[in-house]
Amino acid sequence: MSQTANPAEQYISRVRSNRTALMALVIGAMLVLGAAWGLYWLSALRGFESTDNAYVQAPVVQITPQAAGTVIAVLADDTDVVKSGQPLVRLDPADAQLALARAEAQLGQTVREVSTLFANNAALAAGVSLRVSDEARLQIELSRARDDLARRAPLAASGAIGTEDLKHAESAVESARNALAVARAALQVARDQASSNLALTRGTSVQSHPSVERAATAYREAWLALQRCEIPAPLSGQVARRTVQVGQRIAAGAPLMSIVPLEQVWVEANFKEGQLRQMRIGQPVRLQADVYGRKVDFDGKVRGLGAGTGAAFALLPAQNATGNWIKVVQRVPVRIEIDPAQLDKHPLRVGLSMQVEVDVSKTDGTPLAMVVVPERSNSTGVFVVSSAKADERIRQIIAGNLGATAGAGAGAGAGAGAGIGVIVR
Repeated sequence: MSQTANPAEQYISRVRSNRTALMALVIGAMLVLGAAWGLYWLSALRGFESTDNAYVQAPVVQITPQAAGTVIAVLADDTDVVKSGQPLVRLDPADAQLALARAEAQLGQTVREVSTLFANNAALAAGVSLRVSDEARLQIELSRARDDLARRAPLAASGAIGTEDLKHAESAVESARNALAVARAALQVARDQASSNLALTRGTSVQSHPSVERAATAYREAWLALQRCEIPAPLSGQVARRTVQVGQRIAAGAPLMSIVPLEQVWVEANFKEGQLRQMRIGQPVRLQADVYGRKVDFDGKVRGLGAGTGAAFALLPAQNATGNWIKVVQRVPVRIEIDPAQLDKHPLRVGLSMQVEVDVSKTDGTPLAMVVVPERSNSTGVFVVSSAKADERIRQIIAGNLGATAGAGAGAGAGAGAGIGVIVR
């Protein structure tokens, strides 16, 4: 007759049986999940590289003055959106205005001095002609005195005239010789003066004389300094890090504020070394910003690879040759461009965190290490100041002072410069 099993043993046997079934079920589920994950990785995830070590970057344009001065107005503040060419800061123009007035007076004075040089050409030429006439006249007088002495010498020898008359004739010859020597010396001095004055004016006119052009250049510099008392925005963007205050005395090149063109932002994604093997230029990228969450996806493209790792360009780079080296997986910044239309709809700010996923399944692009940077046009024209007004004012100053010189009686100088156009470069 069989004995009845102990209830405790039956319970233990039942628990062991259930545990074995549960373990088999868990292991089977894990195997199924592992196989499914493996299939999903082989079919989908293997073609993507992702990272959350990515941040929004943008050019930060620093606003600095081109001339020193005292700030009298600040026309933009932090978070303001400004347009290219919009005034940001105004400086006190008093010093620049005085310098411009001083340059204008100097230009007028130079024009009058140069006009005098041209007028002196005719006067000195007339002086040379007069000296030549004096020399010819004295040469004739010397010849006449010598002839007179030659006639008196035989008469004095025969006693027809006295010795005193002969002495007078000899004195007349000596006086004529000395006068001729003085006239020749004066003629040489006059010729030297005329040549020197002509050398200062040869091949030029009053308007194109180097002294006048130098004074005109000084006027343009003073005029340009006056224009630079108003500091414009070099490009459109949002103002950040404003430090300038009204009444502050600033030097040329001092940082006043910054402008960030938010339409030019990009993403700098720091991928690990091993993630760069299959990356190519132009590969599509899907991005998500923490500020918008998963409801907003950005489309982008791989643009380029940084020249070195973040550690290599750090302020205190790692010294791996000192003996205490520990291998650390390095990260290299990859530049990713975002669709401008999406940026207009969902603007980003510098420094925001991003989730980046690069589709590396398309490997027909250029490798990151072999990319050739295309030519770009990143320029501004707000600092190009037309000098047309300054040139017109220079013409007026030159013409006014030339007219004043002619009206004062410098007819010769006005004649020398007649018909010559004003030259302003």
